[in-house]
Amino acid sequence: MKKVALINHGCAKNLVDSELMLGMLSEKGYEITLDETQADVVIINTCSFIHDAEKESVQSILQTVDTGKKVIVTGCLPQKHKEELKKAIPEVCAMVGTTDFKEIVSVVEKVLNEQNETYISKISEKPEYIYPESIHRQQITMGASSYIKIADGCNYHCGYCIIPQLRGAYHSRTMENIIEEAKELVNKGVTEIDLIAQDTTGYGVDLYGKPSLPVLLKELNKIEGLGWIRIMYAYPTQVNDELLDAIASLDKVVKYVDIPLQHYSKSVLEAMRRPVSDYDELIKKIRDKVENVSIRTAFIVGYPGETEEDFMELYNFVKRARFDRMGVFEYSREKNTTSYSMENQVPKKVSHKRYKMLMELQQQISFEINQTYVGKTIPCIVESYTDDGVVIMRSEHDAPEIDGLVYASTTKPVVPGDIEQVIIDRADEYDLFGNIVA
Repeated sequence: MKKVALINHGCAKNLVDSELMLGMLSEKGYEITLDETQADVVIINTCSFIHDAEKESVQSILQTVDTGKKVIVTGCLPQKHKEELKKAIPEVCAMVGTTDFKEIVSVVEKVLNEQNETYISKISEKPEYIYPESIHRQQITMGASSYIKIADGCNYHCGYCIIPQLRGAYHSRTMENIIEEAKELVNKGVTEIDLIAQDTTGYGVDLYGKPSLPVLLKELNKIEGLGWIRIMYAYPTQVNDELLDAIASLDKVVKYVDIPLQHYSKSVLEAMRRPVSDYDELIKKIRDKVENVSIRTAFIVGYPGETEEDFMELYNFVKRARFDRMGVFEYSREKNTTSYSMENQVPKKVSHKRYKMLMELQQQISFEINQTYVGKTIPCIVESYTDDGVVIMRSEHDAPEIDGLVYASTTKPVVPGDIEQVIIDRADEYDLFGNIVA
């Protein structure tokens, strides 16, 4: 039996694609291994969102090629740079685009059967992402939580982003298929599902004629055995009363809103092709409507034309808003985006200084917010254990892989996926520490 290994780079949406490819290969009798040294062929699913992500993907390809393995490169990097990539790394056996991964079985078969050095390319000129509903994902990581991709593609054209060119227009999955997948995951032992898309709040517009995330949440909330439902990647203008009411009223939907705002200054938002609205009012509305809510956001500093005044507007907004969780990115200049050719590119040194200022401010805010948990008892999901018996957990206010953790001691047996009450006895800038209630 031929063995296939896969190395995944990039976001959770990429991870789902990787698991779909492995599912297709597994159904055709291939043995899946996470140890590439044991594999006959290695698939590298790449990210191309920003320069650093591309660099990491390229290094991974080069390292794997150097081992003499047959390498297939999939995802965003070949979709964006197919000609340059083939010239730069001619040892690559095949490339598969972002929306062509349904071809992976035939590509692997050809790569393994070719005696000569025939190069294979399966990259659509116009990508269009349609979720392969008949495929069962072969999950790389099975733990307390799992991602469900409810849509892919994007109809927005933000000035810094190449995703619409790499993934095509927005396509939602049907509600029935999403619910069926959620039930399957729960039957496998998953307690928390995390809904992902380029924009989760746009879910259903193409299928049902209007944003249908609130309806989907109500249906998912009925699933027996499911503990938590988390929404990622909300779009500011789509966070309306109906959605907030659903988050507030449904017991399984965690009180967590992930809403990347990207900036605060009106002129920068306009240059970014992002919605300009009263973000102070939006944050207040979320907090008024959803009791005990945790808000995560993300910002870009150093966007072309961002002045010191623009940055200070953002800085003061962060100071006022006191986000529970926040990521900051230095602007990355990407070809084929509107911002690439804009005048007044901000020097990297200036971007980095602004990044540090915002992160230092947020670190202090995060520390102060975490101190408010000390002495409280909160529900947390079990992720894993350390060798010395500490239970690694997450609160409902922490998304997997990007937010903080809760480290807890216990005298009773627990398993990943259990949701337990934890008394918090101390906190640092990002993590909480406590004891599971016996």
